[in-house]
Amino acid sequence: MRNRLGDKMLRMITRLSELFLRTLREDPADAEVPSHKLLVRAGYVRRAAPGVYSWLPLGLRTLRKIETVVREEMDAMGALELLFPALLPREPYEQTNRWTEYGDDLFRLKDRKGADMLLGPTHEEMFTVAVKSMFSSYKDFPVTLYQIQTKYRDEARPRAGILRGREFVMKDSYSFDMTDEGLEQSYQKHRSAYQRIFDRVGIRYEICEATSGAMGGSASEEFLAYSDSGEDTFVISTAGDYAANVEAVVTVAPEPRPIEGQPEAQEYSTPRSETIEALVDWANEQGVLVDGRPVQASDTLKCMMIKVDDPRVLDDDGAPVGPRLTGVLIPGDRELDEKRLEAALVPATFELAGEEDFARAPFLVKGYVGPRALIANNVPVYADPRVVDGSSWITGADEDQRHVVGLVAGRDFNVDGFIEAAEVREGDPSPTGNGTVKLARGIELGHIFQLGRKYTEAMDVQILDEGGKRAVPTMGSYGIGVSRMMAVVAEQRHDEKGLVWPVAIAPYQVHVVVANKDAAALQAGEDIAGELDAAGLEVLFDDRPKTSPGVKFKDAELLGMPFIVILGRSFAEGIVELRIRGGETLEVASAEVVAKVRELVAAG
Repeated sequence: MRNRLGDKMLRMITRLSELFLRTLREDPADAEVPSHKLLVRAGYVRRAAPGVYSWLPLGLRTLRKIETVVREEMDAMGALELLFPALLPREPYEQTNRWTEYGDDLFRLKDRKGADMLLGPTHEEMFTVAVKSMFSSYKDFPVTLYQIQTKYRDEARPRAGILRGREFVMKDSYSFDMTDEGLEQSYQKHRSAYQRIFDRVGIRYEICEATSGAMGGSASEEFLAYSDSGEDTFVISTAGDYAANVEAVVTVAPEPRPIEGQPEAQEYSTPRSETIEALVDWANEQGVLVDGRPVQASDTLKCMMIKVDDPRVLDDDGAPVGPRLTGVLIPGDRELDEKRLEAALVPATFELAGEEDFARAPFLVKGYVGPRALIANNVPVYADPRVVDGSSWITGADEDQRHVVGLVAGRDFNVDGFIEAAEVREGDPSPTGNGTVKLARGIELGHIFQLGRKYTEAMDVQILDEGGKRAVPTMGSYGIGVSRMMAVVAEQRHDEKGLVWPVAIAPYQVHVVVANKDAAALQAGEDIAGELDAAGLEVLFDDRPKTSPGVKFKDAELLGMPFIVILGRSFAEGIVELRIRGGETLEVASAEVVAKVRELVAAG
């Protein structure tokens, strides 16, 4: 019995001599960010096609551990797991119009009978259909359902390995409540669960206010992980009471100024002043003053021309009118932030006006566009919130090489509305009124929405309430990028030598390396690996007899297990090295190393 038990325990140890693994010394040619480079070099994933990756044994172990953390916290909050297919019918997505709205991002296909199908990019429709088909009374609510499922989106430019791919693993959950108060409770339960998940995995993150975008709904927050490789920019207030994705930052508008008593606007010839810098130089050369001081770029007003395609704007026959020329006014010291503008316009889309648009509108004089000509020609005009009534500006006069000085908002022009389209800068006032904002880069880990009744109304979910009347339940939507989380940890936890996994999701907790080539050292390595395994630890054992110590050390550091036990030169004196990956190296008596590793693993 003892031998059979011993054999069974040793079979649980993963041996590098038998592992399906090839490490690389050079970075992949297409890799740009650290996680992409290291996960491929360390043999965790391998590219199958652009934006599509195979999960190799080490990577799959880590992915499954992340899934376990997510699943444990979702189950603990009372959510129920199910699993929908990835191959879905067209009809539910037609009901919500997302078959069309998703555009080229959707993987579409036909079955052999010609029926339209898709690979699921997200599953709101399927969850809603399931609840509609199974529940009919308020007594069935509230309910929260979730799945951990592979999603598919045809990214135009897949990049950064598994950070932005065309196939990825996601946890998506949906709460269904009969009241808005119930939705708020479900939302807060998810918010807390997400904090526990990311804390357990050891990620540095911020909870940021966010825009709802095409998802709709009211409250919306993103969980953004700190990373210089991140595609998202977010702000944090110096007072520590505010964090938001830049797309959701609300500009602190100045107080309106009195219009009465302000001088009349004057037009000037401004040769060679197509740029803001040239315009400011002209103003200062001419001695133009604003509030008794020299002109600055922030005193000028840029008029950006775009074409807005809003599906809600219809002609007399009920057909969409299509792209419409629109002006956006922003202070001259700010650049247009296209992501902020895009978020502000949802569900409309936009593109910058081109040469042909200027040619078709002779009142547009490139470099000298001002709000007056746009308003006179019935072109919609939207302004940055800083363009308050009584604010005075230098802007284009709608004639070549001419500008207007002292054009006052609310007197000389009025806008159709205000829009968040200008860049956010470090040092801008915090929307809370406390301090200023700092900028940081991040990667979106999760996004939670109070969806409301957008999908339940679109799919006609009717539930009998306590009074026996028909009511529509309200929804929350909550997503976590499970495979992305693995890349985020790699982004945050690595050094020049390789990966540095936290205990919670490392493929193995301890890596045993035999640096000596003699049989006694190899047998001692077997014994220590067996004792670690018997102690309940997950062990990766480098038993390769013909591999040099240098290669073994490099591989151990690249693979990134939290603790590395090395049988080296001091082994003859009963001493082994215990390297804490990314930290210190300890010398430990070989008889005590198992207890020490157990202690470190328990401490996390």
